[in-house]
Amino acid sequence: MIVSICLLVFFGCGLNFAQPGDESYVSKTEFDALKEKLENLETKLRDTEIRQINSDSQIAELKNQGKLIIDSETKQKETETRLQHSETRLNNSENRLRKSENQIMDLINKERTKVMFSAAAGGSGNIGPFNTDTTLIYRAVITNIGGAYSQYTGIFTAPVAGVYYFTFYHHAGGEHRAILNLYKNNQFIVRVADHPSNDHADNGGNAAFLQLQQGDQVYVLLAYNSHVWGTGNVTTFSGFLVSQI
Repeated sequence: MIVSICLLVFFGCGLNFAQPGDESYVSKTEFDALKEKLENLETKLRDTEIRQINSDSQIAELKNQGKLIIDSETKQKETETRLQHSETRLNNSENRLRKSENQIMDLINKERTKVMFSAAAGGSGNIGPFNTDTTLIYRAVITNIGGAYSQYTGIFTAPVAGVYYFTFYHHAGGEHRAILNLYKNNQFIVRVADHPSNDHADNGGNAAFLQLQQGDQVYVLLAYNSHVWGTGNVTTFSGFLVSQI
């Protein structure tokens, strides 16, 4: 392409090998000089074309590098996004694991919580009658696992929330009535009752399941003008934790 351009320039100038004396005559020296200029021009054009090709190659390379950089940044962002998702899943897994551990610990603690007691009224002979309702104190403690029953007050205090089972029994002579009431806090729950009769002795009992919150109190009231027999552990009060809530 470069050679064709040079020839066009060369012949376009109207140069020829006319005879001496003609106006269009060019000497060999002038022709050689002109040829050398033409060759130099051709060399410069070729160098320019090579530089242009190199420049185009560099531009293409830079574009490729730029594309690589963009692709790399895109991949880096994708990697960061996946990393964030992985961290989120890890945090969720850790939270579920921690929750499971807490549930396991709760189950272990519930399993370890043992509450049960049995106590008898104790003493000798009759307890009562009194002129007012009186909390019956079962002083002879047989079992008191968990320490929830007080032999000094006759009151059971729930150490944990749960479902409890309570029983109370009595033995009494027939000359006075025998009425025992089971209470939760200040709420009446169940009763066992026997009225005066011609027989010499009576026995009775009752029981109940109670759902208690921590700190709730359960006790037995001996109704006014009532009595029970204390000797021989025949009048008893018992309870235990069935299931912790």
